Amino acid sequence: MDLDLSGKKAVVCGSTDGIGKATALLMAKRGAEITLVARNEGKLKATLGELSVAEGQNHSTVCADFNDIPSLKEKVKEHFTKPVHILVNNSGGPHGGPLIDAQEEEFRVAFERLLIANQIMAQTIVPGMKELGGGRIINIISTSVKQVIPGLGVSNTIRGSVAQWAKTLALELGEFGITVNNVLPGYTSTGRLDELAKSKAESLAVTQADIEAQWAKNTSLKRLGKPEEIASAVAFLASDAASYINGHDVSVDGGRFGA
Repeated sequence: MDLDLSGKKAVVCGSTDGIGKATALLMAKRGAEITLVARNEGKLKATLGELSVAEGQNHSTVCADFNDIPSLKEKVKEHFTKPVHILVNNSGGPHGGPLIDAQEEEFRVAFERLLIANQIMAQTIVPGMKELGGGRIINIISTSVKQVIPGLGVSNTIRGSVAQWAKTLALELGEFGITVNNVLPGYTSTGRLDELAKSKAESLAVTQADIEAQWAKNTSLKRLGKPEEIASAVAFLASDAASYINGHDVSVDGGRFGA
């Protein structure tokens, strides 16, 4: 199977922590030239220094905040003037909590960060993909798209809309050789999961270890995932080997079957 990404240019959003960072590192290792997109300048510089340059890649960074849509529009217009082959959409949040208690503003913020930002990235990059004769758009969402996660009401709602956005885009762009797929991580050992576990442990008056053990128990593999395992699925979908996979939700959740 040819998983080589040499000669490909990739934009990876949310690429300084967790799954996004693991994805950027793996894709660079496989030969892709990476543009890291995140809001923390210090983390961007640190991650940039970790990317493989074995293929002579000239990696770069774009400091952009997906919570600031007007600024994001300016940044992408300024930086993405040349065609790229791969776009990985990835963003964290929103905070947890019961859906019935969520405030209207929480939905607005999450919708802009998780869907509108994706739309801006796609509108900016797709014309270049058409010039190239094809491309890959991969959205890192959540296993909640298939089975909602209790206590993540706003996230469940908005991430579901992102999945439908992506499937619609897949129908529209397939004729141009551009595939659009979603990767749905399960419980994965990241900073965000750590925060969620702490918050849930406090609300239930149990330990964080108890929460993580329950999450692991609710998978067929009986453990949490690693960011690198999710990254492997993303990098596969970015490769030529995945050229006939389009409009799919790909679960990478250890066989999750419980809440």
